[in-house]
Amino acid sequence: MRLARGVSAAHQRHDVRPRLFARAAQGDDVGYGEVDPQPVALNGDPGVDEVLEALRDEVGPRLGEITRREGRLPSWQRVAHLAASRPASRFAWALVEMALLDQDLRRTSRSTPLGWRDGGEVGVLATVSLLDPPPEGIRRADRLRAKLRPGTWDDATVSWLAAQATPVLLDYNGSAGSPAQVLADWDALAPRLAIVAIEQPFAPGDLASAAELAARCPVPLSVDEGVRSWQDVRLVAAHGAARLVCVKPARVGGLAVARALCHRAGAAGLRPYVGGFFESPLGRSALRLVARDAVDEPSDVGPVGVDEEAEVDEDGAGLGFRLRAVVTEGAPGFVLAW
Repeated sequence: MRLARGVSAAHQRHDVRPRLFARAAQGDDVGYGEVDPQPVALNGDPGVDEVLEALRDEVGPRLGEITRREGRLPSWQRVAHLAASRPASRFAWALVEMALLDQDLRRTSRSTPLGWRDGGEVGVLATVSLLDPPPEGIRRADRLRAKLRPGTWDDATVSWLAAQATPVLLDYNGSAGSPAQVLADWDALAPRLAIVAIEQPFAPGDLASAAELAARCPVPLSVDEGVRSWQDVRLVAAHGAARLVCVKPARVGGLAVARALCHRAGAAGLRPYVGGFFESPLGRSALRLVARDAVDEPSDVGPVGVDEEAEVDEDGAGLGFRLRAVVTEGAPGFVLAW
């Protein structure tokens, strides 16, 4: 999938994104899932080849074992207990969970999982880059995530961003080396932009630097790449390393885990929001389920502009979309049959 508008980040440029889709079928009940891994491993997230390997070597055999023993696919609620702790495993099982959830929603004619709250529409977090020229045709958002590196930005883009009169979250993607670097950027950019938070200034796990910066910075910090489990969230809260956390379902092992982490983060005094990986409308629909149930902050749930949305069509059932084809010609894939 090629983005209609590429986005430069501190360590890479997002132009093309792999998409992995799953179709789960049990009799007449069908469901669809999606995850969008990095092209290559970065910042602790797996590359697409690692996720495909986990699907082939771990998920396929495990699903085969369960279905042969029980005579049917497992419920989507069980998937959170099947994933291993490896990043690729979490992405792979998140793909399966979404397909099984969609199957369950279609079968029961529901649009929200049983027991989940539908709190209505949530604010939209959109992504831009201060490392690129000013973007064109960007959709209106409630908050803009602006990617940068320490001391590095396009001045014309800063002026464009200031003219949007939209709250800004500065996203370093772990590229800052010290609190002093971030505070120097703050001194230069705060007079021009409505900065409301700073996201992942340091490498994942560097809570000491984050806590030092949090004590000196005029706005809250957020952790993104550093959130993969409840242990991560607990340590962020315990060290005072941030006041916001970005929870990405594929990264933590699926929608059910992401929902639980958001609720537990809120109970720990943090403000969670939902992040994504440039998903199709199918994946974005699933992210909105978590956001509507568990967060109040603007989240990465808006539409992603691509050259052509060739994989999914609108469908009134389940998550609201269905695949146009089971496997794209020439793409990797496998069928588990029993």
